[in-house]
Amino acid sequence: MVGEVICKNIKLLRKTKGLTLQDLEDVTGLTKGYLSKIERSTKAPPYSTLDKLARALGVQVNVLTSEKVQKLDDPRIEFIKSGEGRQEQTESRGKGYTYRALATRLVGKNMKPYIIEPAFEEHGTFQHEGEEFLFVLEGTHELVYDGKKYLMEEGDCVYYDANVPHSGRSIGKKQAKLLAILYHYKRY
Repeated sequence: MVGEVICKNIKLLRKTKGLTLQDLEDVTGLTKGYLSKIERSTKAPPYSTLDKLARALGVQVNVLTSEKVQKLDDPRIEFIKSGEGRQEQTESRGKGYTYRALATRLVGKNMKPYIIEPAFEEHGTFQHEGEEFLFVLEGTHELVYDGKKYLMEEGDCVYYDANVPHSGRSIGKKQAKLLAILYHYKRY
């Protein structure tokens, strides 16, 4: 079943990006015949082949294994109406934080935009590859970056290296609401 998903995603991403089998052959060095066989198969190719294909398609290998990959009408843009973003509650990224992902369907992107509502108590420190941008939409947010505290009010913004330990929390009577854009050097 996983192999079938992978093969389907390879073909879907190739077509979404407007690539022919010849284009993929030129980039990967794999023959058109072998690429066609992969796309029609129900068994995943070796990891080294998946890695070549993922690089050629501008995605991480884990995107090829995802059951969430879907064809967009126009792969260059994703327009989202208010309230249509996917709501996520995540344990691994910080208890008490609510994340609403704003652009979930585009593959091969470097940025991940969210609306974040931080808890009132700090629930741990974050540290990860990439960069982050925060803009306070509502309320007041306390950012702790490398041990230094920054009081952020509505309209304030910050851009920082996310590899440095950081955390934050809502303060005051009203929970803060932030626009957060996370940038990773590897594509999703």
